[in-house]
Amino acid sequence: MRRLILFRHGKSDWDADFRSDHERPLNGRGARSARLMGKLMARTGELPTLVVASTAVRATTTAELAIKAGNWDVEFHQDHALYAASPSSMLEYIRQLPDQHGSIMLVGHEPVWSGLVSAFTGANARVPTAAMVGMRFSAARWVDVRFDGGELLWLLKPRLFEYFPL
Repeated sequence: MRRLILFRHGKSDWDADFRSDHERPLNGRGARSARLMGKLMARTGELPTLVVASTAVRATTTAELAIKAGNWDVEFHQDHALYAASPSSMLEYIRQLPDQHGSIMLVGHEPVWSGLVSAFTGANARVPTAAMVGMRFSAARWVDVRFDGGELLWLLKPRLFEYFPL
């Protein structure tokens, strides 16, 4: 059994001083949402053992804030392959993930995350900023994961939890 969590980066700051899309940072709301989602995941007791974030500043910062706020004990990496990806390139990426990690979180971008949810589960789900999507696959190894082979477990949006103390 494999479990994949897709975490979309928090809301970004379009008014900040950045030279490229890759360098665009989070805004205040994005940072707050990342921390909230980190605490929420910690409370579930269902943390992944590996987190891989896109190298885009907003995605890396989202992952780092969530990990710190939730005090997650996870392995963390960044990978440029998650930036400007496509659903098909992400499927190939996922198939190469290390099998010792049965539960993995990828932190990245739209529209790829919504496309992956649809391709894996058939669900027509839109993944808003700082939302997390949990999916499960009956595959014994990551290489065996395929489109139409996943089950949508949940879609958590930060706005649903921002008024509840965690």
